[in-house]
Amino acid sequence: MDPVAIAAAIGVAAGETWRGLRIDGLVLPMRDRALLIVSALAGLALAMAIARRLLAAVGGRSGVALPALLAWARPSPFSMVRHGALALFVAGVPFFAVALADPQSTLTREEVTHPGRRISLLIDASSSMIAPFTARTLTMNAPIDATFFATVAAAESFVRRRMDGPYRDLMALIEFGDEAYVITPFTSDHNNILLSLSLIGDWTEWMSFPDQGTTIARAIDQSVQLYKAFDFLDAAGNLMVVFSDGEDAQVAAGGRTITEVLDGARASSIPVYFIRTNTNPGAGRVLPDALWRAAVERTGGRFYAAADEATIIRAIEEIDLASAGAISIRQYSTREPRFPPFAIVAAGLWSLALGLKLTVPWFSRFP
Repeated sequence: MDPVAIAAAIGVAAGETWRGLRIDGLVLPMRDRALLIVSALAGLALAMAIARRLLAAVGGRSGVALPALLAWARPSPFSMVRHGALALFVAGVPFFAVALADPQSTLTREEVTHPGRRISLLIDASSSMIAPFTARTLTMNAPIDATFFATVAAAESFVRRRMDGPYRDLMALIEFGDEAYVITPFTSDHNNILLSLSLIGDWTEWMSFPDQGTTIARAIDQSVQLYKAFDFLDAAGNLMVVFSDGEDAQVAAGGRTITEVLDGARASSIPVYFIRTNTNPGAGRVLPDALWRAAVERTGGRFYAAADEATIIRAIEEIDLASAGAISIRQYSTREPRFPPFAIVAAGLWSLALGLKLTVPWFSRFP
């Protein structure tokens, strides 16, 4: 047991756990228990010391004969160092007592950085999404082979892929037709996103969806407003993934260009990844895919003309790879336990004291 190595380990552990700890913000809910235990241990130690004195006084000859010491011998000025191990042990007692009192911080705020992105998923639920689309791998349990169920399954596959990776994304889910609705705001609970996808992907729920048209611009605007509501617009790591058949009558006949549709995302520096899911041979003619591709790539994203399941799966894989990054999250917590730093310091001091006592002869010398 190397005392130097022990001291280095204590320093690293204490430094990591002590960072950000505010002593004045701690509460000690178990302080009465800690005082009782420490008092009992102190009383036990005092009782043992008294008992040892009494037994030594009545035990007969217990002295040690020593030769006469030379007159010029002087006590070493470093003789008190032999009590260093005891001093370290005593220094650890207050930290042990505080740890026993179960210290907690009442309110903490910290900035943490995780690998991941802030991703909004936009699902087209318009009536045109009932068009046939075969995706045997993605939609094994779908009631019919429809484009809507393929896109919902693709979104679910993308979420599960992110969950299996090292990422801790913040995700939001938006469903749109003529209007756009926030189903789930930004959350790190990906199971909640999966639950929401399963709910909107229910046949009965989809049939009762009130908006039968397709207005992609409204969905993108709603997504940008959601980023703004969470104060994410000025942060890096934002992106949108749009699942739609791309048949937007508002763009085709309403006088808006595709570039104008994506202006909100481009102005907010949010790349858009668009998976245009459509097996119709005429898809991409009314609204040419080349226009979508140019407008989407102008945001920093990518456009996928998915006419089959293989293209959807490839798009999901590529978006996943392109979505590597890191996001900073502000976390708040109440009544967070803070006993580990005190327990680590106490255990470290006691371990160091024991190591010195067992390995360094100086600390075991006769006075």
